[in-house]
Amino acid sequence: MPGLEDLYKEIILDHYKNPRNRGELECPPAHRTEGFNPLCGDEVTITFEVGPDSLAKIRIAGQGCSISQASASMMSAAVQGKSIEEVRNLSAQFKSLMSIHEQAIASPAADPASTTFELGDLEALKGVVKFPVRIKCATLSWNTLLTGLDELDG
Repeated sequence: MPGLEDLYKEIILDHYKNPRNRGELECPPAHRTEGFNPLCGDEVTITFEVGPDSLAKIRIAGQGCSISQASASMMSAAVQGKSIEEVRNLSAQFKSLMSIHEQAIASPAADPASTTFELGDLEALKGVVKFPVRIKCATLSWNTLLTGLDELDG
């Protein structure tokens, strides 16, 4: 579907040129975590604050290819305000979308207690799977956020 592919390209370019939640929160109280993709030089810094029951605020900074930066923008918009469990489930769902193997990453839908989310703009990134070397670009911000959440738990 050429029309759908064009729409997806427009969504990716919009998030790249007009990133959502751009900047950094003051640390502390925010937590700061950084990710780097040595294959292509993508860098992302994520600062976030966890409220009593949700990811209250998130900001992204960094530089890199359009895929990594657009994915970071989309991720920040998708996770803000969600509970930590929902953030983890959404991350698993997105990473499953990015999998070149159908069963490589367990889908949260396999767990009856988990929630499946509408991916919205994130669907625009599903074409990345056709270019396996770019999957790390698309998942960099997600993995970085999960690392930051794990640091809070540890």
